[in-house]
Amino acid sequence: MEVRAKTKYIHVSPQKVKLVADMVRGKSVREALGLLRFSTRSASRPVAKVIQSAAANAEENYGLSRDDLYVARICADKGPTLKRASFGARGRFKPILKRSAHVTVILQSMVDSAQ
Repeated sequence: MEVRAKTKYIHVSPQKVKLVADMVRGKSVREALGLLRFSTRSASRPVAKVIQSAAANAEENYGLSRDDLYVARICADKGPTLKRASFGARGRFKPILKRSAHVTVILQSMVDSAQ
């Protein structure tokens, strides 16, 4: 049984989200949320929200226990980039790129994967 949740347009660059995603990939939901709670990375809060959302979907829609779930796959994809201007000395243009990301989490039950 696969349960998925997705969040879009978070205002953190995908590179930073991928570092957090690598930290929790393959861990149980409780362990992943514990790691993210005490992480100082800026992307840890949105990633924790997505994992909590996927766990809530599993409990509500499929009747799965939160204790039996683990993060099977998590990916951070590139979202749209806001392009802003900063003007430098001697009339130069210095672009400011405000990147965003889409995060997809897929949880699986440990009981199903053991069979």
